[in-house]
Amino acid sequence: MNASLVHRGPDEGSVDAFGACVLGHRRLRVIDLDTGSQPVANETGDVICVFNGELYDFKELRAELARGGHEVPGTGDTPVLPHLYEQHGLDFVSRLEGMFALALWDARRERLVLARDRVGKKPLLWTRTPDGGLAFASELRALLRLPGVSREPDPAALDAYLALQYVPGRATGVRGIERLGPGELLVWEDGRIDIRRYHSFANPPAAPGPADWLDLVRERVTAAVRRRLVADVPLGALLSGGIDSGIVVSLMARASTEPIRTFTVGFGDRRYDERDFARAVASRYGTRHEELVLEPDVVATLPRLAETLDQPLGDEAVLPLYLICEAARRHVTVALTGDGGDEAFAGYERYLVPGLAARAGPLPGLDLAARGLRALPVGRREPRSAAYRVARFLEVAAAPAGTRYARLVEVFPTALRGELWHEDFVRGPAAAEVLLPAHGSTLAALQLTDIETYLPDDLLLKADSASMAHSLELRSPLLDREVLELGLALPESLKVRGLRGKLALRRAFAGDLPPVVVRRSKRGFGVPLGRWFRGELDALARDALLDGTARSRGQLRRPVVERLLDEHRAGRVDHGHRLWCLLMLELWQRHHLDARPSPVAAGAGFAAVRP
Repeated sequence: MNASLVHRGPDEGSVDAFGACVLGHRRLRVIDLDTGSQPVANETGDVICVFNGELYDFKELRAELARGGHEVPGTGDTPVLPHLYEQHGLDFVSRLEGMFALALWDARRERLVLARDRVGKKPLLWTRTPDGGLAFASELRALLRLPGVSREPDPAALDAYLALQYVPGRATGVRGIERLGPGELLVWEDGRIDIRRYHSFANPPAAPGPADWLDLVRERVTAAVRRRLVADVPLGALLSGGIDSGIVVSLMARASTEPIRTFTVGFGDRRYDERDFARAVASRYGTRHEELVLEPDVVATLPRLAETLDQPLGDEAVLPLYLICEAARRHVTVALTGDGGDEAFAGYERYLVPGLAARAGPLPGLDLAARGLRALPVGRREPRSAAYRVARFLEVAAAPAGTRYARLVEVFPTALRGELWHEDFVRGPAAAEVLLPAHGSTLAALQLTDIETYLPDDLLLKADSASMAHSLELRSPLLDREVLELGLALPESLKVRGLRGKLALRRAFAGDLPPVVVRRSKRGFGVPLGRWFRGELDALARDALLDGTARSRGQLRRPVVERLLDEHRAGRVDHGHRLWCLLMLELWQRHHLDARPSPVAAGAGFAAVRP
């Protein structure tokens, strides 16, 4: 199990037994290079911990523990954990600010504690073993090394995946293997499992006093960036053409005495290329800028990508992210990103649509107008065109109010999934709105929905998988707890106006970015799937989705899959994103569920507790 995760920590690792508990770890050296080895323990050696991630408040915690008489070795973050647990018990995790997944063994109580950070930046999966114990790991691939662990697909999880392009909640796509949720704590004691939530963003604290909102935004974002600059290894930034990563780079440059390294990915297809905007930011701050122009051999790259993604994920932006992380790792070990800006400050176009639709009222003929636009070739085949997007808006506006947001984010509508699935595999596909939490339709409610689902289950899974495949650590200042809480608490007048979002962030940092970057609207990062599935990916998709291996699963109806492939190739409808989701699902099953690694001894797990 430990060997399967070397990419997460190539610098160091071990497997250690502590009575009923076996702990393994892989370390990527970032802080405290010489004395930061794991596992770590308290003075008496009966509280032991392994840790994945970074704590940004570790210096304050070390000082606090020293005042309390604790002897914390080294100079880094991990050694504070067993002492903090001694001091605060299970509440210790509430004191941590950072990105993390951790495992702590209390030998005296024979208690295992698992915890995951508030947002879900670092993954943590677990399962019950056939002998009644518990095993856990950072990735599914490690758990699948254990004898007797299920490799059976979970139909409900795969149905949810086709609906949303990711598996929501605790499911993983495999029966019996679960994820610990963001802000959750799992306690295993006396053979019993107790999962509790130690943090929720559902009720963010009110803003302190009558402070100027924009000053507060600038203050908290600046502090979040500075907290993430602590590293004993080379550090850079992934720079897109948007305002989020541009702000992060501007603040990094102001805090650094040396030019920072920035990395941008682009395409020859101008519709998907943002290099000009990224270059404007890099030029303004004199960064050491590197551009990667992607015209990848996607047929050759997909198997590598599928092996990396050990949970179903249909977000095609993982491909360029995977390749830019590979390029960045040649120069740096840590990179900051702009992830989280859209969730924190309401930047997604889909946040605007439900409100606009509600104000438009139940106008007659919306469906008819949408069908008229879909009749145009550009309205069917060009997802980035105005006709396609207006048709999408009209379709959503015509839907019942309670379903509008789900209609915006679903990939395969319920009816289409009903056609696709064999009824003996999925009986009655779930409506997309059932798969999402019911927080309401206010702007803050939609942000919260994304923070609880799309963010951890898609964006952060994508970021962790793509970066850790190359042993690169990504840090996201805009996902700082205080930044997220502030973003949720902002008045709507500072979130959106008309068709423009992220108003508070734009205004707070307007003077720090080139005007061309501040003014541009949200585009999203995509790849030319439409062209690929009418070209180089067509043969691969047909081979993978229609061959005997795929048919033997008894999951998808071949005639419906053929219809989608044919409609797309003929240019009648753009099914590019849907075909990508289907292809990645089949490749995921081949790489992770069909493959049978060599058996390993039952006690040699990455992390396991014996009954």
